[in-house]
Amino acid sequence: MTSQVNSAEPQTAEAGTRAAVKETKRLDRVIIRFAGDSGDGMQLTGDRFTSETASFGNDLSTLPNFPAEIRAPAGTLPGVSSFQLHFADHDILTPGDAPNVLVAMNPAALKANLPDLPRGAEIIVNTDEFTKRALAKVGYAANPLEDDSLEAYRLHKVPLTSMTIEALKDTGLARRDAERAKNMFALGLLSWMYHRPTENTEKFLRKKFAKKPEIAEANVTAFRAGWNFGETTEDFAVSYEVAPAAKAFPAGTYRNISGNLALSYGLIAAAHQAELPLYLGSYPITPASDILHELSRHKNFGVRTFQAEDEIAGIGAALGAAFGGALAVTTTSGPGVALKSETIGLAVSLELPLLIVDIQRGGPSTGLPTKTEQADLLQAMYGRNGEAPVPIVAPSTPADCFDAALEAARIALTHRTPVFLLSDGYLANGSEPWRVPETADLPDLRVQFATGPNHTADDGTESFLPYLRDPQTLARPWAVPGTPGLEHRIGGIEKQDGTGNISYDPANHDFMVRTRQAKIDGVRVPDVAVDDPDGDAKVLVIGWGSTYGPITAAVRRLRAAGRSVAQAHLRHLNPFPGNLGEVLARYDRVVVPEMNLGQLATLLRAKYLVDARSHTQVTGLPFKAEQLAAAILEESADV
Repeated sequence: MTSQVNSAEPQTAEAGTRAAVKETKRLDRVIIRFAGDSGDGMQLTGDRFTSETASFGNDLSTLPNFPAEIRAPAGTLPGVSSFQLHFADHDILTPGDAPNVLVAMNPAALKANLPDLPRGAEIIVNTDEFTKRALAKVGYAANPLEDDSLEAYRLHKVPLTSMTIEALKDTGLARRDAERAKNMFALGLLSWMYHRPTENTEKFLRKKFAKKPEIAEANVTAFRAGWNFGETTEDFAVSYEVAPAAKAFPAGTYRNISGNLALSYGLIAAAHQAELPLYLGSYPITPASDILHELSRHKNFGVRTFQAEDEIAGIGAALGAAFGGALAVTTTSGPGVALKSETIGLAVSLELPLLIVDIQRGGPSTGLPTKTEQADLLQAMYGRNGEAPVPIVAPSTPADCFDAALEAARIALTHRTPVFLLSDGYLANGSEPWRVPETADLPDLRVQFATGPNHTADDGTESFLPYLRDPQTLARPWAVPGTPGLEHRIGGIEKQDGTGNISYDPANHDFMVRTRQAKIDGVRVPDVAVDDPDGDAKVLVIGWGSTYGPITAAVRRLRAAGRSVAQAHLRHLNPFPGNLGEVLARYDRVVVPEMNLGQLATLLRAKYLVDARSHTQVTGLPFKAEQLAAAILEESADV
C-alpha cells in the first residue's frame, strides 16, 4: 500500500457517520498494543491497523512480539503474542515505551502486559475469556475485572467473542469458525476509536480469503460490527484523532515497510543496478525466512531462490553462483552463521562477492528464536579460522535496510569480497514509513568482468592472471567460467600471488594474508556524522544497528531536560569510518548502548584506546527510551 504525502488533509473512515453525542479528542501520538494467544491473530490485527495508519499518513513504528513455538500453549503466559504500534503526527523513532491502550484477548494477555501500562491507560478486555479455568491457568485467584485491582486504568469490558458470534449468526459458519473473527471485531472497534481508514482492510480481507469467500465476508462483517459497536455503544463516549505527519516527511510516495521487506527490495534493486542476476541460496530460519519468501515472488526481476537442505548447502550454492557471475546472497541468523563459517572463509580465499545477511536473534544455540539481540558482531568480525577479514554493514531502521543492502552490494562487487549485513529481529519484523526512491537516484553498481588476457610477459606472451589486482581497490578480476582463455584454478588452499596456483611458500602466504587485510582496510566508507548541536558536549553516545531509534529518542529527552549530549551511529563496523578515532577523542565520556554484553565497546577500546562505557541489555527486547536516557545520565554524571 502506498500513499502520497503532499498535504496534511486527513482521510476519514468510510463505515458510517459519527453521532453528534460522541466526543472527539485530538492527540499528537498514541501507543496501542494488541495481545492474545498465538492463535488469536494479533500479528494480523496489528499489521492491518498499521497499514490503515500508514495510508492515513501518520509516522509510525511497530514492535511485533510472539513466541517461538508454532502453536504455544493456549491461555498461558509463554503463549502470549502481542503487536505494539506507536503512531503520531510528528517524527517518531521507536514503538514507544509504554502503551496508552491495551487490547487483551484473555487473562494471560492482561497479566503479561499489565506491568508495562502507565496509570490512566485504557484497557479493552474480552470478557468472554475470563473464565475460572482461564484465570486459574495464569495464577489469578480472583477475577481482576470484578475487584479493584484495575482501578488505576480506564477499563472497557467488551464480550468480543460472543458479540462476534452474534454478528455472524446468519452466515452459516460453525461457532468455532465464527469465533476466529473476533480479532477483526477488535480491529473494527479500534479503527473507529482512532478514525482509521477502513476500505483497504476490507479489500485485504477479500483478497486474503479469495478462495473462501464465506470466510472473507465473515471477517468483513465482524470488522464492520466492531466499528459500529464503537459508534453506538455508550461505553466508548470518546474517539481520538491523530493527524497525518505530513510535515515530518518530504513530498513523495510512501508505503509502510518492514525491515525484511526493505532488505529484500534492496537486494533486488542492487542486482538491477549491477545488471546482474540475483541468486539466493538459503535455509529457512527465524527471523530471516521472510527474505527467502519475498525474493521467491520476484522471478520476473531475474531473481532465483534456492531453499537448500541445510545452511551449508545454502551458502555453498550461493558461492557457486558468485563464481558464475551472479550477485549472490545467503540469508540466516546466528546459528546458521556458525554453520556457514567455513564457506565464508572459502569466499575470502576465492575473493568473490557474496552477501551474508544475518538477521540476529537471541542466543546462544537456539536461544530465543523470535526475540531480538545484537550479539553476532564479534562472530561476524572474527568467527572464522585463520585471518579472514570481512566488511560489516549494519542498518539502523527498518527502512534503512533497503539502503544498507545496496551499500553491502557496492562493497562486495567493488572489492570482490564477502560482506556481512547485520540486521536483527527488531528491524526485520518492525515497520515504518518508507519513501519509495526514484531509480535514477540509486547508485550505479555495474561491474566489468574479465574478458581476456591481463598480463604481458617480458617475451611478449599474453596470459590471464586471476590474482592480478586493481591498484585502487586491490580487487582481483572476476572471470566468468567458460570465457575463452580465462581458465584458472580455484579452491581453499593458499594461492600464489598473481597466478593463483597452489603455494606453500611462507613469504607468499604472509603477503597474501596482509593483502587480503589491506583490501578490507581500504574499503572506502563515509565518515561518521556526529549530532552535536551546540558543539560543546562532553558526552558522546555511540551505537550501531537497531539501537538508533531508542538512542536518538533518549538523547532527545536529555537535551529537552537541558543536558548537552552528542550522538553518533555507525553503519560500517569493518572497516570503521576513517574519522572515528578523531571523533571519539573529542569527548570526555563515550557511552555505548548495545543489545549484547558490550561487543562494539570492546572493539572501540581495542582499536582506539578509549574508555568506552558499555550499557547493555539482553532481554530479547529493544531498549526503552526512558530507561536508556536514565542510564546515559548515570554513566555521564561525573563529566
